[in-house]
Amino acid sequence: MEVAFPIIDLSTINGEERGATMDMIKDACENWGFFELMNHGISHELMDTVEKLTNEHYKKCMKERFKEMVTSKGLKVVQSEITGMDWESTFFLRHLPESNLYEILDLEDDYRKVMKQFAVELEKLPEKLLKILCENLGLEQGYLKKVFYGSKGPTFGTKVSNYPLCLKPNLIKGLRAHTDAGGIILLFQDDKVSGLQLLKDDQ
Repeated sequence: MEVAFPIIDLSTINGEERGATMDMIKDACENWGFFELMNHGISHELMDTVEKLTNEHYKKCMKERFKEMVTSKGLKVVQSEITGMDWESTFFLRHLPESNLYEILDLEDDYRKVMKQFAVELEKLPEKLLKILCENLGLEQGYLKKVFYGSKGPTFGTKVSNYPLCLKPNLIKGLRAHTDAGGIILLFQDDKVSGLQLLKDDQ
């Protein structure tokens, strides 16, 4: 049975459809723990640039490293299912409490600049969502932000991942089944390869 996946259009949150949108968010949080966001306020141009520069960085700096790792672990000739690793090439950008943007030596200056701009735009979105969730739950404004803030301020970062072509896709998963840690997780979907799965009601 096909189940309607929750898609929230944030542009309707301040108009006549506000009530219906709030109901959809409430249902998505209660019954899914997950929803897709449209019209979230981050420009498509910026997202396209982030995607383009991320792909360029992978090809230039990470592709060979990943190939070497595959060879060293004998994964080209694997015959049975691999359950203890992810088929993922990744690095982590920390934005708060302290940025590590200039500690990652192989990033190009234009990539650093774009990721810094992206982080500024990205930070606004969970703040907006936390306000909406407070209202939805009947909590005083700022309550969730305060809860997630912690004693040393919020932790905020971007995990940058590439999923290289896999020779044995039936034996190795891009990312194993997991539960994300953190207050709000924002996933940047690839518009060409549909690979995201989530578990709901044991399906």
